[in-house]
Amino acid sequence: MVNAANANTANTVQNIAVIGSGTMGRQIGMAAAVAGFTAAVQDVSAEAASAAEADMRSWLDGRVAKSRMTQSDADAAGSRIRFTTDLADAVGQADLVIEAATEKLEVKRSIFAQLGELAPAHAVLATNSSTYGSSEVAEASGRPAQVCNMHFFNPALVMKAVEIVRHGGTDADSTATSDATVATATAVVEAMGKQHVLLTKEVPGFVANRLLWAIRAEALDLVANDVASYQDIDAAAKTALGHPMGPFELMDLVGIDVTYDIRQAAYEITGDEKDKPHPLIAEKYAAGDYGRKTGKGWYSYE
Repeated sequence: MVNAANANTANTVQNIAVIGSGTMGRQIGMAAAVAGFTAAVQDVSAEAASAAEADMRSWLDGRVAKSRMTQSDADAAGSRIRFTTDLADAVGQADLVIEAATEKLEVKRSIFAQLGELAPAHAVLATNSSTYGSSEVAEASGRPAQVCNMHFFNPALVMKAVEIVRHGGTDADSTATSDATVATATAVVEAMGKQHVLLTKEVPGFVANRLLWAIRAEALDLVANDVASYQDIDAAAKTALGHPMGPFELMDLVGIDVTYDIRQAAYEITGDEKDKPHPLIAEKYAAGDYGRKTGKGWYSYE
């Protein structure tokens, strides 16, 4: 439990709701439960919600088998999280709601409009979007000062960084993210044992992804110009730069479809041709070769 009052906020965060049970959503919910929060993970698909619950059980069993968690701690974490298809049920008692739906702006705006009606008046509403700033969805919620980005990284159970992004001007601006909202988000991130990175100005891709985009763009150009193979570029990133995986391995892990959608969303925001998905990404996207999730991307996973 986080006493948000200690971080200059007016509410205590006990219950966290996560909207979307995909890879990011389920892991954010699991990270919250492991940290001691009560978590509800909602998805419009009953099948997706069930798959997420099975994944959680498997992960907890694995932690116990590897002696990284006691059985009692695993049971306690499992008891603190539930999966549902009912949005009102998921957010009805939430102190913090984290939206982790698809990177489609119209979908996110629809969700935030519903959250504004269904979540308690004190609840902070955050989007996990890696592209869209919270200003894009804040107005739809009817409570813009209580909206921000909380951008977790994949895999959320492992990665330590969470980018907290505020929108608008000063705290005196009623449509801007309030200081209290930032403090609440920061307190929750710290309670999860993670490191927050605060952005005081919105920019597409935020900090970490903008750095990754630059590396990825150069790597793709090197392949397109027959300078080096993607395998050797990955090897250079790991053995010369110390990266845990190369840019092509990372694209396969995150999902080439996700990479495509993020770049397309950035282009729609900026209108800059350089922000469009790289032709090599567009080619794999059109072929349905999304990476690990489809068994084939840059590498084969059969």
